[in-house]
Amino acid sequence: MMYRRRASPLHAARAAAGCAWCLALAIAALMASNPILLGAVTVAVLAAGALAGVGRQLGRAALWGVPVALAIMLVNALVTRDGLTVILRLGDLPILGQTDVTLEATVYGAMLGLRAVALILCGLLYALAVDPDEVLRLFRRVSFRSALTAAVATRMVPVLIRDGRRLADAQRCRPGPPPSRLALMRAACTGVRDRALDVAAALEVRGYGSARRPPAHRRAYSRHDVAFLASAVAIVAVSVTARLDPAAAFAAYPELHLAAGAQALLLAAALPAVALLPFAARRGVSR
Repeated sequence: MMYRRRASPLHAARAAAGCAWCLALAIAALMASNPILLGAVTVAVLAAGALAGVGRQLGRAALWGVPVALAIMLVNALVTRDGLTVILRLGDLPILGQTDVTLEATVYGAMLGLRAVALILCGLLYALAVDPDEVLRLFRRVSFRSALTAAVATRMVPVLIRDGRRLADAQRCRPGPPPSRLALMRAACTGVRDRALDVAAALEVRGYGSARRPPAHRRAYSRHDVAFLASAVAIVAVSVTARLDPAAAFAAYPELHLAAGAQALLLAAALPAVALLPFAARRGVSR
């Protein structure tokens, strides 16, 4: 799963605006203490991925995240001793000792798992919709050589993937047992290392090792940049309001208490609305 330029407002926005918007969604997932609000953040990320043209990749990642969420819920239910509503008595288990699974620990573990899935989706949306080269250019005036090293390193990752696939296809054409994954990885990494040395030598010949920092390149903010930056501010504002509002509070221990009133539902509806509003501006979007 790599970045590919698509015709969407998020891809058209500059990297700084895209980074701020994805970071705001991640902050909203971390600050959401109410399961309704956390579900709203997850829905917003999935909907944003669909509008950005990467919905299939996000959906696949969400399916892979389900076992992670279940594992987190199971671990929290087994190791947490808080909660008054016992739903399962497992007796004396090795290492864990006397184990009683409570409803409160199970629900809170499920919420932790959902938060982990939401954060994974936020990170994947950033990787698929924000240009990595433009992100590196944001830091080139801070450290030119570090930005160049990171650019070369990230360019080698797709090369490693393609070389591994070609080697695997070539090995399948030969008789005998198929090679192990370790052997394919060793061969692919050796090829990429040699290629990276060639690239470093070419860059040194062109004078990149002694180049000065480039001049600042100023570009006017587009409507998409302003829209996503404003949306990021609005997402954080809604998240802080929901965190501080007692009407949207959630408590798992010692008993479950979920605020699901009109105010909590309004905040849950407002969060996807302000997050997805920038996608309404399709003007100026091109591949």
